Amino acid sequence: MCVVCGCSDTNTPHNHDHDHTHDHAHGHDHGHSHDHGPAVNASNGDLHYGAGAAKVSVPGMSQARAIQIEVDVLSANNTVAAQNRAHFASHGVRALNLVSSPGSGKTTLLCATIEALKDRAPAVDVAVIEGDQQTSFDADRIRATGAPAIQVNTGKGCHLDAPMVQRAYGQLHSHDHGHDHGHDHHHHDGDHHHHATQSILFIENVGNLVCPALWDLGEAAKVAILSVTEGEDKPLKYPDMFAAAKVMVLNKVDLLPHLSFDVERCKAFARRVNPGIQILELSATTGEGMGAWLDWLLTDEHHPAADARQTRIAQLEAELAQLKAGQS
Repeated sequence: MCVVCGCSDTNTPHNHDHDHTHDHAHGHDHGHSHDHGPAVNASNGDLHYGAGAAKVSVPGMSQARAIQIEVDVLSANNTVAAQNRAHFASHGVRALNLVSSPGSGKTTLLCATIEALKDRAPAVDVAVIEGDQQTSFDADRIRATGAPAIQVNTGKGCHLDAPMVQRAYGQLHSHDHGHDHGHDHHHHDGDHHHHATQSILFIENVGNLVCPALWDLGEAAKVAILSVTEGEDKPLKYPDMFAAAKVMVLNKVDLLPHLSFDVERCKAFARRVNPGIQILELSATTGEGMGAWLDWLLTDEHHPAADARQTRIAQLEAELAQLKAGQS
């Protein structure tokens, strides 16, 4: 996983120096890597580098050290993610983490969604944090709709992290983009609507179905966008992402007559890795299915289980304890 491949050097919290004091994560165990190599399929020679305790292979690094680094980095990230989540909740902001491969149509869907929300729910404020390695092309497209957007360029980084989102959210306010901390729209609609959505923050992650799966940004939900121009087996190829997502948006369905994409097979694969995943089929271009997407955005149902964000860390710490016990 990218936590230990090098990009974490630029993605650990930048303004929390105390997060970098975990000496045990930087121990010099390079001479004791005990790398036993990948699992090998005896029947066809296939190699599986994710069979170890750390679920990743890094040259010259033991499984135990890889686990320790991942625990430290994710723990530091999750501290800031919790701050983000509390901040969003206190201001009536629903933050959604949009993840997908490059070319899935995330930005086109976002622009169409912003325009549709102007008609459907004009009282709901919308803002966007846009993640890419380089350029501000996508943020410029968002700004053209009139919605405030902050571009975050990650450089060599392959995902957004919680400190990046924290800083970008601060930029939305410091540049007076009109994002007003979820002011009280609900009182116009009667008391029974007091939990209605006041503000939506869309976080468009870097196009990548691997690395963003592990990183909690403080969002209410991850939304995996899969285009029908991609393979229907994507949920099985990238199970961590689809397991982490609350919703899968199947985009570009207007192109189905021209493709051999099997929608039901794709949906079955997604439910195999995540039985509870909600699936929405739509076309950002034609508007087909957009109503159901807006319905989901405007309902107050996005409450992730409190312990789900710590599951990976708990698993890693258990694996690490077993490894250390075996070495003693």
